[in-house]
Amino acid sequence: MHKSHVYFMTNKNNTVIYIGVTSDLLKRVYQHKTKSYKGFTQKYSCDKLVYFEEFSDINQAILREKQLKSGNRKRKEDLINSSNPEWNDLSDGWLFYFD
Repeated sequence: MHKSHVYFMTNKNNTVIYIGVTSDLLKRVYQHKTKSYKGFTQKYSCDKLVYFEEFSDINQAILREKQLKSGNRKRKEDLINSSNPEWNDLSDGWLFYFD
């Protein structure tokens, strides 16, 4: 069974919060950091992972993503602050090996 994740990316000044869902968090964060795809995270330089949740079912992750996206900015900040009050990049130190 594959794990799925809901995750928050932000920019260096923490002014933008992007919420996504993926079945491969390591690969997806790498794609954001290398700006592999044109889109929101590339446009707003969201390359810092500040929050994530793990799920055993992709459908649960998608439901959670929708719930989080419908919330206001304060609720998103409170969620990040509850586990990462310094808004550190949680992917620091991860090794990326992709072809």
